[in-house]
Amino acid sequence: MKARSAAVPTDVYLSFVASLFGNRQTLFVGMGAHILTYLAVYHKTRDFFYIGLSIAFLVVFAHRIRLFVRFSKADKTLWSRQEIARWELRYVIGAASTAAILGIGCGYAILFFNDTFVELACVAVTMASMVSVVGRNYGSRLAVSLQTMAACLPIIVGAMFSGDPYKLLLSIMLIPFMLTTQSMATGVREFLYENVVASQEMKKIAGSFDTALNNMTHGLLMLDPDNRIEVINRKACELLHLGDRNQLKNCDLDVVLRYGTRHAFIDGSMPALIQKQLSQLTDGTISRAVMQFSEDMILEFSATRRPEGGVVLIFEDVTARVRADRKILHMVRFDALTGLPHRSYFSELVKDELARRRESGEVGFLVLDVADLKHVNDMRGHLAGDRLLVAIAGRLRALAGREALVGHLVGDHFALFFPNVARDADLESRMRDLHAAASADYEVEGTMTPVSFSAGAVIVDSADLRMEEWQIKADLALYESKSRGRGVFTVFAQEMDARYVERQRLKTDLAAAVAAGSLDVVYQPMYRLDGSSLDCCEALSRWTHPERGAIPPDVFIHIAEEMGIVSEITRFMITRACRDCTTWPEHVSVSVNLSEHDLRNDAIIQVVMDAVKETGLAPARLHLEVTEGSLVEEVANVRLILEQLRAQGITIAIDDFGTGFSSLSYLDTLPVDIVKIDRSFVRDISEDARRFRLLRGIVTMSRQLDLQIVIEGVETEDQLALLRKYECADLIQGYVYSVPVASETIGLLAERAETSAKMARTAGSA
Repeated sequence: MKARSAAVPTDVYLSFVASLFGNRQTLFVGMGAHILTYLAVYHKTRDFFYIGLSIAFLVVFAHRIRLFVRFSKADKTLWSRQEIARWELRYVIGAASTAAILGIGCGYAILFFNDTFVELACVAVTMASMVSVVGRNYGSRLAVSLQTMAACLPIIVGAMFSGDPYKLLLSIMLIPFMLTTQSMATGVREFLYENVVASQEMKKIAGSFDTALNNMTHGLLMLDPDNRIEVINRKACELLHLGDRNQLKNCDLDVVLRYGTRHAFIDGSMPALIQKQLSQLTDGTISRAVMQFSEDMILEFSATRRPEGGVVLIFEDVTARVRADRKILHMVRFDALTGLPHRSYFSELVKDELARRRESGEVGFLVLDVADLKHVNDMRGHLAGDRLLVAIAGRLRALAGREALVGHLVGDHFALFFPNVARDADLESRMRDLHAAASADYEVEGTMTPVSFSAGAVIVDSADLRMEEWQIKADLALYESKSRGRGVFTVFAQEMDARYVERQRLKTDLAAAVAAGSLDVVYQPMYRLDGSSLDCCEALSRWTHPERGAIPPDVFIHIAEEMGIVSEITRFMITRACRDCTTWPEHVSVSVNLSEHDLRNDAIIQVVMDAVKETGLAPARLHLEVTEGSLVEEVANVRLILEQLRAQGITIAIDDFGTGFSSLSYLDTLPVDIVKIDRSFVRDISEDARRFRLLRGIVTMSRQLDLQIVIEGVETEDQLALLRKYECADLIQGYVYSVPVASETIGLLAERAETSAKMARTAGSA
């Protein structure tokens, strides 16, 4: 590559030209040597020509010194390439003038003096000056060329005219010297140019690396094999509060960190864990570690070993991420509402507790079901129900103390684990005491709410405990408690497991019976108050098990609800009831019960209309009964479904009226035609005047709303006589008139009622 001034960058060109003006001492030394030599020659020859050359030296020297001073003082930052070239030319003229004076002095001595001293002195001082041309003038090709030519050409000319062929031959040898000098200067210039360019590239790369390094979002530390810092970026200093990074090179990392984090620790020293982790990172034991330097600074380090020894540590601030992970982990482990462990984490805590036991012994599990939560949700809203759960969780936590672990399984179910560390023999008594203490009044939104718990307990030796079994057994005990009544505490017994297995078999058999359509249907007639007419029959499902015989409806219907197949039973009952009703006298209607599951979506509408269409039954002859419990959760949705059914001509009845929590409020808001008053209002009305007054009040209110009244559960003649006397019903349903009968019997019962009515009218007219 040729380092021509036009090819090199301007800044490099300036550095080359500046090198020409760089060393003034050699200028003084050279000028002194030149003048002294020529004065010595004058003394020998007495030729004033050399005095003239000495004066010329002084003039050129003064000019060059002035030029050097101006160059030093000039502001070079704004120089253009043309301005730099002008300064190069000024230097070249001065340097070439000096060389020319030397060359002329040599040529003159060779031509006019046959004196060895004179010739040798002139040639020696000239050649000595030429030797320094490369070292001093490599920055300018023109300077080297002009100086060598100005010095050597007069010598050659003088030798040519001297008439001495040997001198001529010797002078011609100056031509290779000139070429060699120029070649050497060119080589030096190109070498320096390549190094300058390489140096600039290195500076550029180093600058880019430094910029990238200090704009990283991660901190970086490069350590030598002795754990001293070789490279550290700005982010590392910011994260570790280390101050000026330029002062940290070659400092020991441990010392730097102790200094940098002294504000983060009470005693000013690094915790043992951090020190251990850093040592493991630097010695290659681990490649990644998360270190908590303080509450507000958690850093994640990764280490990469260097081939030549040492390590590169890259780290970032993961405080926000770790906090988010901890929050997510807490959400996974703990219930957001109550703050208690979820089911899975509760099981983990139990396992940890058992793992710490050195000896086996009895442990206990207690599952609590809040018996009154649904009532609170229905009456006061789910927000109040949530607050009740929070209050319950707080009380259970306080009652358990350090004696038991408390968890929130799901919904209204809580669990407690009693490690029984003290090996108390009366563990069951302690669990009963906690159950009794938890069943109390809870303050929710300024109102005291009584709460009772159904409880299922399991007591087992820790050595025999299987985590997958304890909850099944506790649930079995809880189911037993709920079947016995509210607020009951039951400890698991082995026979419960047998009953559970039997119940599972019963579920399988029920599913098969429903799928096969092998359920039976019987009908309980509804008579007019005076018994003169059978107007409607309620369809009742029956299931006869091939091995266990008749299964009570409340048992298999509850099982069907647990299995989620109650709607399939409803579909069977509606279709079967509609088909049977078509075989009865036209004035007799059929009534079918709908469950809560049936009213959760509008699919029931299509089921009803398909049954009516398939059987050809008039819609007005089909009555659908809904309980108050099915109206609680989705009143608006249930109202919409009932309105659509009623619009198709279906009659809507409220069943078991009076047993719900807001009975009266539904009568005016729902599309209801019939009110069926629950049997509990009829019981003992002959002896209990207060109960009878309550019944009459409900009847009066219903009549004012133009609702038809059916009273259920009328079993005695005394009850019937009292109801007739005060005209408390439109229809009577109960054993006083008829037990549930098969469909084939309905026509006969209707005909018998009509016959009895005619006979009564005939007897009355007689």
